[in-house]
Amino acid sequence: MILSLPDGRTLTPDLRPATTAVALQEVNPWDVALCVTGTLISCENALVIAVLFYTPTLRAPMFVLIGSLAAADLLAGLGLILNFVFTYLVDRSVEFVTLLSVGLLISAFSASVLNILAITVDRYLSLYNALTYHTERTVAFTYAMVALIWASCLALGLLPAFGWNCLGDESACSVCRPVTKANAVALAVAFLLVFALMTQLYLQICRIAFRHAQQIAVQHQFVAMSTTKGVSTLSAILCAFGACWLPFATYSIVADSSYPAVYTYAAVLPATCCSVINPIIYAFRNPDIQKSLWMACCGCVPSNLSLRPRTSSDV
Repeated sequence: MILSLPDGRTLTPDLRPATTAVALQEVNPWDVALCVTGTLISCENALVIAVLFYTPTLRAPMFVLIGSLAAADLLAGLGLILNFVFTYLVDRSVEFVTLLSVGLLISAFSASVLNILAITVDRYLSLYNALTYHTERTVAFTYAMVALIWASCLALGLLPAFGWNCLGDESACSVCRPVTKANAVALAVAFLLVFALMTQLYLQICRIAFRHAQQIAVQHQFVAMSTTKGVSTLSAILCAFGACWLPFATYSIVADSSYPAVYTYAAVLPATCCSVINPIIYAFRNPDIQKSLWMACCGCVPSNLSLRPRTSSDV
């Protein structure tokens, strides 16, 4: 359509739809999957935090650690949602947006991994010092440990904002822009060390559990069955954690920004699924949290749940 002006000039208007932020782009199905995963993570862990917050009896050190893990996973879920929003609704050329997104994800997932390690250490100490654990382990000490974890993870998340990024040199980027290759390798190696430490601790837990079973001759059969079930549970926990994070950690070490993006998505998605599994493993299986959920939902507690004994695998 051509418009004629009074002075004889013509004007051809641009009929293309205007956008105020960024040009419309095709939505990547992988980004949708990550956003959906983030939404599921956020809902699960928000429920865990609500139960812990509104139940005064759930204030023991183990529940502080579970709450810290839920908070970390909740932030991770929100980070995945914000990353989707920043990718398709906000101009990603703005450095602040990119650094904010990656900083939040690094801090949240690092806190999630370290809180899982803290829970593993807590399980080990509860068996190793079974007689003195409940008197020596105080809530104040647990809060101090949680504060140290979050301070460390916040520092890791701020590294890209403080200059350890590849915004000025794309060739130095890792599989997750704008994280540098060196930063990604350091985080991956740290995760492998954490995984190795968790494996060692769980092996020690299994040894202690079997030794306790052998020492109680009167209840040998019952304890043996209970111990076997506990070892199977701990093995499943460790295998699930490794299956979720090892592919991404290994890929971060060997790959860089020149690798196809689909490989990065395929490695990242299982890692995010760990935050989906964590509430099921560490919160919803705990009998005390189960009782609080039943009371909140229907105002009653099933009789078989109230009689269920607590084991180390419940925490």
